[in-house]
Amino acid sequence: MSSRSYTSRSEFEQYTFNPFVAILVPFTLILLQAYLPHIFPRLMILDLPLIAVIFFAVGRRNPILGALTGASIGLFQDLLTGQPIGINGMAKTIIGYAASSIGLQVDVENITTRILMNFGFSMLQSALLYLIQHYLLAVPGYKILWLHELYRAIFNTLVAIPLFLLLDRTKRRE
Repeated sequence: MSSRSYTSRSEFEQYTFNPFVAILVPFTLILLQAYLPHIFPRLMILDLPLIAVIFFAVGRRNPILGALTGASIGLFQDLLTGQPIGINGMAKTIIGYAASSIGLQVDVENITTRILMNFGFSMLQSALLYLIQHYLLAVPGYKILWLHELYRAIFNTLVAIPLFLLLDRTKRRE
């Protein structure tokens, strides 16, 4: 007779990260985000800090830690990229919370899920940044080119998948 386990999936799949990795990886990705577009202007389309937020939020599967991760990465990105302080912080806080919440419900180790999540969160960030710029800051004439944002989401997803596979090696089971 088989027995059933009533332990939730989230209890089995929560991960921790070495504090050195949890600080160094986002810091490095933010620095790359700040300086790579100066060397290669076409890389303005890339958002490495967003990829870091999604990876660490999904791995920890704790919405509060996901929101804090998103807020800290977003605010630090604002400091280095010359954006008004808080724009990326607000958007990445929401994404960190949502990614952690989804990580509790869905198998996020699956490659298809990772592709859909990265694409979806990239598009969500574009929408959030538009709402913040247009409605909160009331930037006159601020427009968004949705076709460009679609390309941005595809490119970020293509970069995120190999980066996730590389960062998976840093996970430790709780």
